[in-house]
Amino acid sequence: MAQRALALAALLLAAQPFSPWQSLSASQTHPFNAQDLVGMDRVSDPQPSPDGKWVAFVVRKTDLDANRGRNDLWLVAADGGPARQLTRHEAADTEPRWAPDGKSLYFLSTRSGASQIWRLSLEGGEPEQVTDLPLDVSALLVSPSGSHLAFSLNVFTDCPTLACTKERLDENAKKKGSGQEHDRLFIRHWSSWEDGQRQHLFVMPAAGGDPVDVSKGMDADVPSLPFGGAEEVAFTPDGKEIVFSARIAGETEPWSTNFDLYAAPIDGSAPPRNLTAANLAWDTQPRFSPDGKTLIYLAMSRAGYEADRFRILAQTWPGGTPREVAPQWDRSPGSLVWSADSKTLYATADDLGRSALFAIDVASGEARRLRAEGSHHAPALAGGRIVATWDDFKTPAELYSFSLDGKDARALTSLNAARLAAIRFGDYEPFTFTGAGGDTVHGWLVKPVDFDPAKRYPLAFLIHGGPQGSFANNFHYRWNPQSYAGRGYAAVMIDFHGSTGYGQAFTDAIREDWGGKPFEDLRKGMAAVLQKHPWIDGSRACALGASYGGYMINWIAGNWFDGTGKPGFRCLVNHAGLFDHRAMYYTTEELWFVEWEHGGPYYANPAAHERHNPVAHVAKWQTPMLVVHGALDYRVPEAQGFGTFTALQRRGIPSKLLYFPDENHWILKPQNSLQWHDEVLGWLDEWTKE
Repeated sequence: MAQRALALAALLLAAQPFSPWQSLSASQTHPFNAQDLVGMDRVSDPQPSPDGKWVAFVVRKTDLDANRGRNDLWLVAADGGPARQLTRHEAADTEPRWAPDGKSLYFLSTRSGASQIWRLSLEGGEPEQVTDLPLDVSALLVSPSGSHLAFSLNVFTDCPTLACTKERLDENAKKKGSGQEHDRLFIRHWSSWEDGQRQHLFVMPAAGGDPVDVSKGMDADVPSLPFGGAEEVAFTPDGKEIVFSARIAGETEPWSTNFDLYAAPIDGSAPPRNLTAANLAWDTQPRFSPDGKTLIYLAMSRAGYEADRFRILAQTWPGGTPREVAPQWDRSPGSLVWSADSKTLYATADDLGRSALFAIDVASGEARRLRAEGSHHAPALAGGRIVATWDDFKTPAELYSFSLDGKDARALTSLNAARLAAIRFGDYEPFTFTGAGGDTVHGWLVKPVDFDPAKRYPLAFLIHGGPQGSFANNFHYRWNPQSYAGRGYAAVMIDFHGSTGYGQAFTDAIREDWGGKPFEDLRKGMAAVLQKHPWIDGSRACALGASYGGYMINWIAGNWFDGTGKPGFRCLVNHAGLFDHRAMYYTTEELWFVEWEHGGPYYANPAAHERHNPVAHVAKWQTPMLVVHGALDYRVPEAQGFGTFTALQRRGIPSKLLYFPDENHWILKPQNSLQWHDEVLGWLDEWTKE
């Protein structure tokens, strides 16, 4: 133990210290811009060591020449000090997972040409490859004893071996015909076409051996696609079984949110058994208490609704009856971690325009807000402290630790300190106003960089997607309000009805009312901001939004006018926005979303889908619009963007289409992000700058 501690300390002492925060003159600094946004190092996935003394994490650096992010593993002492970069390979190194003895880290790497499991000894030496499988590995997990590893592989479920899947893939690649056959939905999902494979969960001995498909025979993806990960899986305390979340697909997959928890023996000796069959909604994120006596998990209660509140359920393990832990806590946790004494849960959740950190007493259900300002993510326990990433409008995510009462905040990393010292940001403040139905609605204002109250500034009016989302106080790597503040704009963001973090009733309020209460909130919020801040020139305002925000841009184009019929904005920016609800229903992939939002399938309830359909108001469009869409966006298919642009052009409205053949619903490649910002900010400048 002493030798290992000395070895780890030596690693950290060998690290180069971070560049200190410098006090620079105004001539040495510059307003925040897109290059700054793209160039920030991104910290994620903190993993405390078993003894709580160290934290492994991932840092993504931008490689503009290669037009991608580069991921490496880092290590820092949990009580602070210099951080050490552990891997420097040009391949992607991600998902660090500690061996229970704390002597080594397992991780995923593409350095062999495929994503495989590697092991790095913290006592010295180069990483060693653990798996050499014919398929890519994802979602890594280590058993409590360290004797087994769990991970996911994409397989053809009728193939008895991994070699069979590889051979079939190779045969398919050699086919001269390009036709694809499908006999059920999904035919494509998020940004990928379905090819008959499923992501299945495998377990193998850490010392080597054949992987066992513990989800064998299931027509399901484990973890869930497209965004699920190892958080949906947990080994049982004795390590003999593994619990995971899965939705049995079948023909109902595109309109079902019925994910259940299953338990399966790690040797594959019995089929998975359903632990939550009674709940027809979403069950996920199993977590066992440190004393091994309790299983907690997240569960929604309404089938077919992806934005229902996740309740925390607990049951004695094994075989207990589930009970809700905090039924009066009207928030939906994003992640959970147990305290060492198995009495408290620490959770993050959207909360009043922030991602706050909470402590929940398991016995009483009392929920206490520990930290409110900024945004907290990926909490974990390191000894007697909470470790999490933290960010706000002026600070990209860094790793912090807090005492168990949320106080005594310590920055464990400051990878972006030198960059931040050279940047000037806009100040920000929250605000509230009375919105639709007399409800209190929250928003944020970010002032222009170098704000001068004697001047008047144009406005960038940002509208979030979801619609069950939030423009929280965080450092967003795509829709960052500081990008507009740095260009000389006031940026305003409103968490209209439907947003998360204000109670489930507030989120539920927009079902079958997409263009109703949210639209009213936006208009009233705009009026409130302009009245309070006369330095904002409301006659030089542009509205911008993506996904549901893009839908709202199309709705605004046909419905936001003053008493004289003049449009409410100088210009609009519509990224991946919905244009025609009927076409959207029949071409999107996750049907549960549009069916819940509009009261059923289009053919069964067309009136609800048409009630707030932007395509019905095209004849009233007047405002110049920039339309942005990605070819790989199967959530809001590209025809929605093409339809918007066609309508604008046919009506003779100044308009431009920015089309990315290599992007999906989001713009992810660094060079594309720079182009996006250049085009969007240029469009705003063209129509608002005097």
